[in-house]
Amino acid sequence: MRVLIFGLLLVGLFSCKHEASIIPRSFSEMEIETLLQDSLLNVRALEIIPQIDGAFFLCSKGYGGSISRIDSEETLFETEVVYPIQIIEDEINFRSFGQTNDAAFGLSIENPAFLYKIGRDETTLVYKENHPKAFYDSMDFWNDQEGIAIGDPTDDCMSVIITRDGGDTWTKLSCDNLPKAKAGEAAFAASDTNIAIIGDHTWVATGGKSSRILYSPDKGKTWEVYDTPIIQGKETTGIYSMDFYDEKNGFAIGGDYTKPNDTLNNKIRTNDGGKTWQVVANGNGPGYRSCVQYVPNSEGKELVAIGFKGIDYSNDAGDSWKHLSDEGYYTIRFLNDSVAYAAGKGRISKLTFKE
Repeated sequence: MRVLIFGLLLVGLFSCKHEASIIPRSFSEMEIETLLQDSLLNVRALEIIPQIDGAFFLCSKGYGGSISRIDSEETLFETEVVYPIQIIEDEINFRSFGQTNDAAFGLSIENPAFLYKIGRDETTLVYKENHPKAFYDSMDFWNDQEGIAIGDPTDDCMSVIITRDGGDTWTKLSCDNLPKAKAGEAAFAASDTNIAIIGDHTWVATGGKSSRILYSPDKGKTWEVYDTPIIQGKETTGIYSMDFYDEKNGFAIGGDYTKPNDTLNNKIRTNDGGKTWQVVANGNGPGYRSCVQYVPNSEGKELVAIGFKGIDYSNDAGDSWKHLSDEGYYTIRFLNDSVAYAAGKGRISKLTFKE
């Protein structure tokens, strides 16, 4: 394994939080600036790194890259992209990315599953799982010491691994401590947004023939499970992405990627912490989308949904939607309340939303 020193790119990593309160705006247009275009790119793992005013992404073949905002005499916003960065020499496919103040973490799909701790001075394999059904989908951290990753069932429950020591070791939870999975229930590694964390509260979205919400109030120590009304029943249906604005308000989106124009029962919302969910904009707005995110500082009113069929925006918590672009991406993360990075097949772009 060839170790890569990341230096300043990994100093002071921490997750973005929703904060402040304003009256919801109404975006009417969006500017797309392509930052990187490469036919080999296939990016679904993307996270904001506030300390460099940018982001880091992981992709296939053991590679990743960085996006940063740099000072310039000619412009207030010049973007620098560094790609490819070789994380490891093995050609694994990263679909999940997590971060603490001290390190970054990349998790691969398929068997065997590899989880690497990417430090300032070295890259270390901290977890490996050999199982014919191994397939991890998403990862997130509660704090600098405690983190979680989820994957498809290898037994009769979802796969859940947890660290309590800053990512140095990971332990897979026993199915005795998790809700039993239903037949055909799994998750989608579509955008690394199957997990939502607010404080100690954790929500995990499943999909497939059964699409539910696993909820933990105590950082993964105990779990409950809630049903959802989203479309389900096939291997390709269910929740593909979920975000929470605060402890009560959350939104999930998905559908059936084989029928991307279908708009029935693919958008759901909760205002009681995930216990109950309601279908919104039924028959209207976006069809299948692989990622949904709340716009920061929007009082939980503004949402952006993104997928290979385009980009859509809501400023009324998902009741109605405006289609902003046909340009396709897999995942999106907001740098601030008007600028985001979007990644997908063949490219990474900066999106600037305007009223």
